[in-house]
Amino acid sequence: QVQLVESGGGLVQPGGSLRLSCESSGIIFSWYIMGWYRQAPGKQRELVANITLGSVANYADSGKGRFTISRDNAKNTVFLQMNSLKVEDTGVYYCHADLRGLAYWGQGTQVTVSS
Repeated sequence: QVQLVESGGGLVQPGGSLRLSCESSGIIFSWYIMGWYRQAPGKQRELVANITLGSVANYADSGKGRFTISRDNAKNTVFLQMNSLKVEDTGVYYCHADLRGLAYWGQGTQVTVSS
C-alpha cells in the first residue's frame, strides 16, 4: 500500500518560515519524481516545486528564491523549505510522486500565512 504522509504545516506570520516533510512508503522512492502542489481556497491545485531522480529542482515562479525542495532517498522523504512566506502562500500543500504517469498523492497539510 502506497502512502505519502505530509507534515510540518501550520499557522505562520508573513515573512516567516515553514519546513514541510513528506515521508513515503510502498514505493521505490528513488525512482520517482517528487513534487509539492498547493491548492488555495477556491483555486485549482498548482505545482509549487518538484525534484527529479537526480535531484534537479524545478520551481513555479511564485516560489523562486523563497522555496527550496530537497530529497533524502535514504529516508524516503522529500522536503519543502519555505522562507519569506506571504499571505498568498496559504493553502493545502500536497505531496506528489510520479513515475512516468503512475502518480500518487498525499492527504495534504494546511499552511496558513496570516498576521
